[in-house]
Amino acid sequence: MRKILKLSSYILLTLVCLTLVTIMVVGQKDIPRNELKLKYTNKASKFIPIMGMNVHYRDEGNQQDSIPLVLIHGTSSSLHTWEKVTYILNEQSYGNKRVIALDMPAFGLTGPNPENKYSYENFTAVIDSLLIKLNVTTCMIGGNSLGGGIAWHYTVAHPNKVAKLILIDASGYPKKNEKGSLGFIIAQIPVINNLLLYITPKSLVQKSLEDVYFNKSLLEQSTVTRYHDFLLCAGNRKAALSLFKNKIAQNTELIKTIQTPTLILWGREDGLISVDNVALFHKDIKNSQVVILDKVGHVPNEEAPKEVANAIYQFIK
Repeated sequence: MRKILKLSSYILLTLVCLTLVTIMVVGQKDIPRNELKLKYTNKASKFIPIMGMNVHYRDEGNQQDSIPLVLIHGTSSSLHTWEKVTYILNEQSYGNKRVIALDMPAFGLTGPNPENKYSYENFTAVIDSLLIKLNVTTCMIGGNSLGGGIAWHYTVAHPNKVAKLILIDASGYPKKNEKGSLGFIIAQIPVINNLLLYITPKSLVQKSLEDVYFNKSLLEQSTVTRYHDFLLCAGNRKAALSLFKNKIAQNTELIKTIQTPTLILWGREDGLISVDNVALFHKDIKNSQVVILDKVGHVPNEEAPKEVANAIYQFIK
C-alpha cells in the first residue's frame, strides 16, 4: 500500500513539474490593458465608469438619431465584431444610423467585473447604466450569440425602452447536437480548462474561429490576432473561464413574453447554435420575422456584414 501511495505521489509530482515546465515554455503572459488600448481604440472609442468598471464603448453615426441601435457582441468577442456593419449603417444611403456598441464585462477593453458577477441581470444593468448616462430613453437592440441572449433579456427587463429587437444566431434554448468550437469545448472540460489561464496559443484561437466561420477564406489574420490579443488582455482569461465554469442561467420561458417587433437573423451553417433555433424563436416571439443567410456560419456580422446590414436596415427603416 505504501509503495502504491509513494508511486502515486511520484506520478502526481511529475505531472505537476511537467505542467509547470510546459507553462514556462509555451505559456502566454497577460497583455497590459493600456498596451491594447493604444492598438484597438480609435477616435470614436470612449470609456465610462459603470459598476466599478471602465466600460469601452463607441457611439457613432447621426447623434440626432433619438432611437439608436445598440449592438452586443458574443463570448470572447468585442465591439470590433460590429465595425463593418456599423460602417455600412453609418453611410448616408442607409440613413446614417446612430450605432452604439460596447465591450461587455469580461471581454475586450472593458475587462473583468471586479465582483466576478456574470449574469444576464448583471449584463442588463451595465447596458441600462450606459444608456442612462448617454441620455438614451429608447433604443433598438441587437446581439450575436451570447450578445443575442443579452439583448432579449434586456428587452424582457425593459420592454418600454426597446423599440425593436434583433437576434443574430442568438443563445436562448438548450443546446442540441451542435459540434461547437475547439476553444469552447476545451473551456468546458474540468481541470484541463484551468490550463487555458496560462496556455492559450494563437493557433487555438484560429482553429476556434475557423469553426464558427463557414467560408474560412474570409477569416482575416488581423481578426485572429485581435481575438487572441483580447483573450490575453489582463484578467480576461480568468473572467471568460469563470463564465464557462458557471454557465449563465437563463429562463427560456421568458422569450414567450416578448412582444417587441423582432428580427431573427441566422447563418444557415451555424455549427455552434443550430439554425433549428430559428423556428423556436419565431414560434415564441409572435411579432417576429426571419432572415436566413445561406453559406454563412455563427458570426454573420463578420462573415457577411453587407447582408447583415441590409437585413437590419430593411427591418428598422
